[in-house]
Amino acid sequence: MSEGVAQGVRMLAGRYQVGDLIGRGGMADVHVGFDARLGRKVAIKLLKPALATDPAFRSRFRREAQDAAKMAHPTIVRIFDAGEETIHDAAGVEVQLPFIIMEYVDGKLLKDLIAGGPLDPHQAVGIINQVLTALEYSHRAGLVHRDIKPGNIMITGAGQVKVMDFGIARAITETSSTIAESSMIVGTAQYFSPEQARGEAVDARTDLYSTGIVLFEMLTGRAPFVGENPVAVAYQHVNQQAVRPSAINARVSPALDLVVLKAISKDRFERFQSAADFRAELDAADSGTTVIKRPAPVADFNATLFGVNPSATAGSEATMRQLTVDDQTRGSRTSQSRPPVAWIWGGIAILAVVVVAVLYWTINLTSTPVTIGTATVAVADVIGQDYDTGAQALTDQRLVPTRVDQPSDEFEAGTILSTDPATGINVAPESEVTVYVSSGSEHGPVPNVVGRSLEDATALLTEAGFTVSDATTIEQHDPSAPKNEVTASTPEAGTDVAKGTEIGLSISDGLIDVPDVTKQPIATAMALLRGKQYQLEVTQSSDMACAGGLVTSQTVVGKQKQHVAIELTYCAAAVAPTAPPTPDPVPTP
Repeated sequence: MSEGVAQGVRMLAGRYQVGDLIGRGGMADVHVGFDARLGRKVAIKLLKPALATDPAFRSRFRREAQDAAKMAHPTIVRIFDAGEETIHDAAGVEVQLPFIIMEYVDGKLLKDLIAGGPLDPHQAVGIINQVLTALEYSHRAGLVHRDIKPGNIMITGAGQVKVMDFGIARAITETSSTIAESSMIVGTAQYFSPEQARGEAVDARTDLYSTGIVLFEMLTGRAPFVGENPVAVAYQHVNQQAVRPSAINARVSPALDLVVLKAISKDRFERFQSAADFRAELDAADSGTTVIKRPAPVADFNATLFGVNPSATAGSEATMRQLTVDDQTRGSRTSQSRPPVAWIWGGIAILAVVVVAVLYWTINLTSTPVTIGTATVAVADVIGQDYDTGAQALTDQRLVPTRVDQPSDEFEAGTILSTDPATGINVAPESEVTVYVSSGSEHGPVPNVVGRSLEDATALLTEAGFTVSDATTIEQHDPSAPKNEVTASTPEAGTDVAKGTEIGLSISDGLIDVPDVTKQPIATAMALLRGKQYQLEVTQSSDMACAGGLVTSQTVVGKQKQHVAIELTYCAAAVAPTAPPTPDPVPTP
């Protein structure tokens, strides 16, 4: 995305404020953002405007973003929203800007950690374990990531792994107008599976191959295959074998070597067949007890798990070996002599008995439900329903719902957010289905912001998940607080309220009300005006005729700035006159 486009973006969808650039990739830029409606920090991924020129991409992008948004797991970065915004670039040209609103994760990209050199093997295993947990969850939901790489893996300060960009890679790679653009694959060719490089159909094992490449890079500090261009790298994925990681880093154990090499096998049937298998052998290797077993030939993974045409992977070496064996066996059977005629009539008789038995069973069929063989049911779509209604729908399918509550800013309490297995996944009757239910908005205590400036208080409340607006901020006189300092909050500090709640603040306007103390006794006046918010100066009146100890004048009255200078003048105290003495009587001669 051009700088002109980035500078022209201020607000998306009328609610998402675009902030500083925090990441840049081959197909998108990532900005820190703020959701003004819910009052929370988010990450905003702005895709290249060129991607939006293809209607097929826009349609697939919306569908894949919706599917990815349904996933709720601690190891997966949540997608909150997605859409397009019509903006003008630096040249004034109108362009369509696809965007994704994601959970903001405070951490570092795995690629930045690898840039510092090989990771400790035990640390690398711990990180990949969490990546495989995320993939196991997504694969059970029928979603293949297709672009597992260090640039799509975040590590928080607490060591929590977050995998991002589920569904986005598929929207791009399966759009005809973009699949031919080599610029779309420059950053990911190092992690391509051989089937991706050959343009074949992909499945969950494609993600496991890419995860193995990431593990190799974590253990050695470099990718197993490098080249001058993506085509050269893709060729190596298909035709060259990787070296053992221990040949580059002696700290890597032989057991861990085996796990990595099995994960990046060229033939997908030789790899781990599930994320759970990969994680189990990885843990065993980390503890020094791993035993790598060669998998037996299995039916086509695509056909059994994702409903993909079996011919898509029929070219794999393992599959071809199995088909050859089947053909030879079939040929040897057809070359045998025909069975005796008596056998034929015996077979017909047995078939007739079976037909009669089936007819009898059908006529006498009771209303009792019967499960034939390994029949499965597709998990019903109960997302958005209240829990009681959704749980009843699952129970009617002979499934066992288990409720798990989690906070949600978007759904009312009691509303179903998602299920595990996800909607449409086929499971056996009596299977347990985890139902994630909204417990409403997340709650928390209101921080104590009394005594802080308005700016600091607003930042602290916003970081805690609350909101502040001019409409709920009230200025008041407070002689004990300087201008712009918070004097009270509503609700009070420590009150447990829902995140996103608007908090009312009272702040000092830096003014005081000076009372009129004229005609008051000087002692009373001084008591009323005593305090650090006043600078009081008292003067006795020079008018000798004035008496009584009352205030005769005051320099300022009413609304004034704090620490205002006030001068009071008062009369001298009253003095009673002294009567002259009565003279003694003069004696009469």
